[in-house]
Amino acid sequence: MHPRLKPFLALLLLAGLCGAQQKPATHTTAATNLPSEEAVNAFLQQTFGYDAGLSWKVISIRPSPAEGLAEVNVTISGPQGAQGQKFYVTQDGHHAVAGEIMPFGAHPYDEIRRELEKGLNGTSRGPATAPVTVVEFSDLQCPHCKEAQPTLDKLIAENKNVRLVFQNFPLPMHDWAAKAAAYADCVGRTSPEAFWKFVESVYAAQTEITVANVDDKLSGFADNAGVKGAEMTACAGKPEATTRVEHSVELGRSLEVNSTPTIFINGRKLNAGIPYEVLQKLVDFAAKEGK
Repeated sequence: MHPRLKPFLALLLLAGLCGAQQKPATHTTAATNLPSEEAVNAFLQQTFGYDAGLSWKVISIRPSPAEGLAEVNVTISGPQGAQGQKFYVTQDGHHAVAGEIMPFGAHPYDEIRRELEKGLNGTSRGPATAPVTVVEFSDLQCPHCKEAQPTLDKLIAENKNVRLVFQNFPLPMHDWAAKAAAYADCVGRTSPEAFWKFVESVYAAQTEITVANVDDKLSGFADNAGVKGAEMTACAGKPEATTRVEHSVELGRSLEVNSTPTIFINGRKLNAGIPYEVLQKLVDFAAKEGK
């Protein structure tokens, strides 16, 4: 987490939506009244308005998995970059709650695991029948995804009973990420082996890629990976590629993904920055539990 964004949780725990004048919610359910975007922006202004270097954008306001709470997803931007954040608003519109709502029960991650398995459309490596499936939702323009990939590569290389699935999740604040995701989808459907080489090349050249040169760069990386770059350019421009990327993004959003990279191990959600040793223990545990 960027240093200037660290106070976010503390500020939310101390602050509330009291006094924010709300319009009637445009989206409601029987259990949840959703705050208006105007109310959310007023709250964020009171919370972050002290720092002219910070800005924000409301991404979504929707019912949360926990009945009676509204889930608000925002992007907070500052000099060091942008980061997705989430908080919850109580039904009376008077309190904001920071933190993660976790699944509960004797087998808390099974439902998420089933939802993932039904919706996965990304490129994978490792045996299809592996007892452990690691799913990464990544953005090819995201520096943190670039940092996390070698750790995941090592995890797969050292664990032959693990399957890794790459799901595209381009973030709206990144100007060439969606196009890179479309290329990646096309490369993956053409040659899974070429896909991983392509991803590695894109990550390595992140700082060199711009909106102006993105097609030339991605086409060249595809050629170098072993598929025809011109064909990948044509494929990436077709509706099918866009639809498949949108499906991946919607799958992530349905499972509360709001930042990249987000990783699931047999349905257990993890955020970026998990040390390799901890990931290995989680994989070993998941493999044992799956027996």
